[in-house]
Amino acid sequence: MKVHTKVTQENLTPKLAHEILRKGNLRFIQNLKVQRNLQEQVIETSRGQYPFAIILSCIDSRVPAELVFDQGIGDIFSVRVAGNIVNEDILGSMEYACKVAGSKIVVVMGHTRCGAVTAACDNLQMGNITALLRKIRPAIKTIEFTEKDPTDDEIEEVAITNVQMSIDQIRQQSPILDEMEKDGKIEITGALYCVTNGIVEFL
Repeated sequence: MKVHTKVTQENLTPKLAHEILRKGNLRFIQNLKVQRNLQEQVIETSRGQYPFAIILSCIDSRVPAELVFDQGIGDIFSVRVAGNIVNEDILGSMEYACKVAGSKIVVVMGHTRCGAVTAACDNLQMGNITALLRKIRPAIKTIEFTEKDPTDDEIEEVAITNVQMSIDQIRQQSPILDEMEKDGKIEITGALYCVTNGIVEFL
């Protein structure tokens, strides 16, 4: 499979970009990945890159965005941080991806059984981890736990809420991305990856 070019990227709509990711995940879960000449893609992208999407996901080793969506070299920008949280540097990266480099969709992808979300629910205090988990805690406050220790379902509910809050932050803290979305130039959406079956559910 060839790489994206300036022409193919420009002709993509946010809706088509979303569909490419959805179909890529379907191939992934069916183990029917596209055959790619990665060395050829390395050579082709050495002259320039035209990714159609930027995906913010967790550092979790089970959730590699390129594999999960069956994409090749030069297809997507991948931003990874524990708990898929948003900060100034990540917002800047997203603005670069969309406003400068032409990407059509921003995806914030959380996942089930997230260690960062679990640690935030457990109020873990440790070095720089403390400050990172503090960004997840607003999502915890929206959930009423049935017991002192949250259940697996409640932790997953926090993970979904955390994704939704990250999307709210993107719109509130990046006038550039907010305007692009309102103008129909990009889509900003959330997703949840299931670590037990590989399915991405768009929220």
